Amino acid sequence: METTDMMLTSMLAMDKGENEGEAGRWEEEEGTQQENGRPMLADGVAERGSKSPTPGSGQQVSNGFSASTPQGQGGAGGAAPEPGAGAAVPSARPPGGLRTLVVQQISSERPRETWSKKMDFLLSVIGYAVDLGNVWRFPYICYQNGGGAFLLPYLLMAVFGGVPLFYMELALGQFHRSGCISIWKHICPIFKGIGFAICIIALYIAFYYNTIMAWALYYLLSSFRPTLPWTTCTNSWNTVNCNRYMSTDHNVSWSNSSTSPAEEFYTRQVLQVHLSPGLHQLGSVSWQLALCLLFIFIIVYFSIWKGVKTSGKVVWVTATFPYLVLLVLLVRGATLPGAWRGVVFYLKPDWQKLLSTTVWIDAAAQIFFSLGPGFGVLLAFASYNPFHNNCYKDALITSSVNCLTSFLSGFVIFTVLGYMAEMRQQDVDTVAKDAGPSLLFIIYAEAIANMPAATFFSIIFFLMIIMLGLDSTFAGLEGVITAMLDEFPHVLAKRREWFVLGLVCVCFLGALSTLTYGGAFVVKLFEEYATGPAVITVVLLEVIAVSWFYGTNRFCNDIHLMLGFYPGFFWRICWVAICPCFLLFIIISFLAFPPEVRLFDYHFPPWTTVLGYCIGVSSFICVPVYMVYYLLCAKGTFKQRLLKSITPEPSGNQHGHLIVTNAV
Repeated sequence: METTDMMLTSMLAMDKGENEGEAGRWEEEEGTQQENGRPMLADGVAERGSKSPTPGSGQQVSNGFSASTPQGQGGAGGAAPEPGAGAAVPSARPPGGLRTLVVQQISSERPRETWSKKMDFLLSVIGYAVDLGNVWRFPYICYQNGGGAFLLPYLLMAVFGGVPLFYMELALGQFHRSGCISIWKHICPIFKGIGFAICIIALYIAFYYNTIMAWALYYLLSSFRPTLPWTTCTNSWNTVNCNRYMSTDHNVSWSNSSTSPAEEFYTRQVLQVHLSPGLHQLGSVSWQLALCLLFIFIIVYFSIWKGVKTSGKVVWVTATFPYLVLLVLLVRGATLPGAWRGVVFYLKPDWQKLLSTTVWIDAAAQIFFSLGPGFGVLLAFASYNPFHNNCYKDALITSSVNCLTSFLSGFVIFTVLGYMAEMRQQDVDTVAKDAGPSLLFIIYAEAIANMPAATFFSIIFFLMIIMLGLDSTFAGLEGVITAMLDEFPHVLAKRREWFVLGLVCVCFLGALSTLTYGGAFVVKLFEEYATGPAVITVVLLEVIAVSWFYGTNRFCNDIHLMLGFYPGFFWRICWVAICPCFLLFIIISFLAFPPEVRLFDYHFPPWTTVLGYCIGVSSFICVPVYMVYYLLCAKGTFKQRLLKSITPEPSGNQHGHLIVTNAV
């Protein structure tokens, strides 16, 4: 970091009379620094009433910067600081006229952008953590793994795995005030490849995640018709198997070969998946979906192009509106006939399933992907916080809101599934056989069509889906943007708008394969292989680097410097042992029980598994490649290179240097 050429230390030599004459210039304060409205005491600086550091002690101050005593200066010849050069604060005056000054070095760089309000940060984190997966994945996994009994492993995995990782990332980002790439030089330089891997994973997510919002936008625009198009079988895309099954229809039989209008609208009109035989022949790009995705990315660009000052305002709408819609849909769903069947099916505990390893694997994976550590987003968002912000409280609040939202979404979904089962005279598990987006775009869309005021509920529901997705997209891309701007500040700092435009264009072009007739197969492939295993492995290395290389004691000292208290014994044990075991458990289970990937009637052939693993490895490979690159480029013997590669650089210049000087 470049700094202005200013005086960092000064020595004041005064006799007793001079001390009295200068008394008016100095306030009787202690050696503390005021930052963001709260006092910060540097490491090694004397506390109130304590003895000052002695000259030559070499005491460490503020993240590794040494306390120094100027030599060869005496008498009254010590130069006073120039105006604006730095802030000198005297500590308590020891006997004999010895005075300790704390001088803050001011960086020549532009001050780091911060959130306008604390709520901007909280809503952004909540909006990132609460995404589409909370609405469809949690309810499906919950009923599949024992209903109410699943809440026990889910909560245990949250307490011992998800929340500690969430807290760790917020604390790291806030202390070092860096994105996911440049932060590693302050933790363990040889692991810097983790940051590049995270950025590639974020791009893969952007390639397919926004396509789901494009589908929702297509539904939203279709909802403005007098009759919802997925309620009739007289459209050009319908087949002879289409069976209109509205609540007003009677004497209609539903067979295993029957397809609902909602299913045919989703598969044959929106996705047009029937025009593609599989991944080996995707077909043409759907221009309707391409226009929808373009509109989504335009919204994304103008929400994040100026930084957290603009995105922090947008989330006041995109993060709060879904909760309003969820409450409206919950009240409406609870009044539908048969809703109680869905709730009972959702929560009825099956304690026998807790003996199955699969249940615990699903619980660990669900809480991990729900809270979302390892994607660089929490590091980026926390880096814009004031240095003394209570990130511990933030971690507890936002993770609790996320888990409660998942639980609430289950009621919203299963009251409607119970209603569908009552209407079709089928079991709830037969109606809820589809997971993923199909649960929303087929089952829930059909249920909405059977409600009074179907157009209104359809509009607010798909608007909610879009806003849930937008929050996560804002966060994911902000993680990449912050990482790149912090790593290449001289090139990109003044060109943020152009860089964001280029990034959005890359994401749009990368998403074109998901807009083809076989695009749904590509979305499924990316979802199963490109992100999950890679990001879990990356987070495992991140925890190891922080806990074992950087050191838990050092990390806890950083938190104490920010918050004024040390993390408890529980958090230390989690970071050192439980979290690595938690992540290793998920990785081993994934390798031991690879998922059988299928979509609709298409079973993914074996070569797609190889392709999926190659896509996943393409991001993770950045970690070992950078390790080799770092060791080859470093100077000195191999032992010196290795020692340098695991030695963190001080990061005190991120929030001002504190230099202690003693004057006689």
